[in-house]
Amino acid sequence: MKTIEINEFRDGIFALRTRRFGSVAEIMIQKLFNLQDSGSLAFDKKSGLTNERIEIKFSTVMKENEDKIREDNIIDQCLKANLANRAMLSTETTQHRFDCNIQQVKRKEFDILYYGLFFADKIEIFKMNTTEVFNCPGYSDKQHRGNEGEGQFHLNQDNIDFHRVHYFVKSLDYNELYELLTTNS
Repeated sequence: MKTIEINEFRDGIFALRTRRFGSVAEIMIQKLFNLQDSGSLAFDKKSGLTNERIEIKFSTVMKENEDKIREDNIIDQCLKANLANRAMLSTETTQHRFDCNIQQVKRKEFDILYYGLFFADKIEIFKMNTTEVFNCPGYSDKQHRGNEGEGQFHLNQDNIDFHRVHYFVKSLDYNELYELLTTNS
């Protein structure tokens, strides 16, 4: 595969928003771990072998903005807000600040959580069960006021090593992801 096409593929993933980005992550995890559609709106996939309920949450990793948008810098901030300036390599986690929010974590609705990070050079995949979510540094079981049972946690420069040590499953580069998604299963 040509580097230019792989880079366009990666950049396209980073440009997707919310549900469309989530669909890419869900299809990737389904193909990697031979999962089935859930048939439910409560969780994303299920294991055909164990019938476990699988939830999938991913985020793109972007360098933290260095400055707030103000009237005197708005044009400059918009010009700097592109993928080339902000996308982070997996090897840069100690050099740049970043904050990836794994949100809408409804522990009662899943048995296994696959979560991860789309870096500029590769995707890192992590896995934990519903009770292990409590061990995440900074986990909060309240995401929004009055929203019981829906929590969140962040992956950032302060805790990425914790996740890499305790919950890392595998990584894929974008060539491998492209091949995975274009191969019939």
